[in-house]
Amino acid sequence: MTLSDVADELEWSPAKLGHIETGIRKWPSVMEISALLRLYGVTGGQREAILTLVRESRLRPWWTEYEDVLSSAYVGNEAGAVAVQCYAGLLVPDLLQVPDYTAVVAGALGHDERGVERMVAAQLKRQEIFDQGGLARYHAIVEEDALQRVSSDLDLLRAQTTRLVELAAGSDHVTIQLLPTSAGPHPGAAGPFSVLEFDEDEAALAYVDATQGGAIVESEEAVRECRRVWDGLARVAASPQASAGILRRMALLT
Repeated sequence: MTLSDVADELEWSPAKLGHIETGIRKWPSVMEISALLRLYGVTGGQREAILTLVRESRLRPWWTEYEDVLSSAYVGNEAGAVAVQCYAGLLVPDLLQVPDYTAVVAGALGHDERGVERMVAAQLKRQEIFDQGGLARYHAIVEEDALQRVSSDLDLLRAQTTRLVELAAGSDHVTIQLLPTSAGPHPGAAGPFSVLEFDEDEAALAYVDATQGGAIVESEEAVRECRRVWDGLARVAASPQASAGILRRMALLT
């Protein structure tokens, strides 16, 4: 059977089936695998063995090992997203941070030496999403202040700005806009948030960060409001091309 044949039989999108088969973007459920096994005529002990593997694979995804230093609710959704729009306020977004920047942030949040090491390890693991090809579009708006706050450490500032330039220039999937301090008050004043999009048959959701732990937002109205704020930020921020130029100059000047 071709991919289209199977998708038609199950009334799925070909993209969804492709993501299940490749292991990219889609974390298949027991119900989905069960439907595939019925269609393929897999029965008896082989069927039960495969379903057992599905159940076991979903028990402890990697991010549950780092729940002391990150939000597993968010990262679990991030791992299955096809597009992410991220505004991280006065921090460089997690997926764009160099390890030394993450270490500084972890220390500022009160983590001890072990906690700092675990937070760096967790962020590096998350950043593998760029290499795995599971994220089709990543668009970040980065506050200039997020970089200026580490300007006392020129090596760190240079490493972080260089990383941003490399990501923006080296991938068609990554877009970075710099939000200059000179822009003044802007629509993102309420704080950091992200909008996550999934396959065509899954609704988008938002994650709103907070001091006592962020919250997943799923209602259409709330997600629409987050998109409205995002659009306002994108209008205020420098264009991707202008942002790349500013970041290159910052890297050179440091």
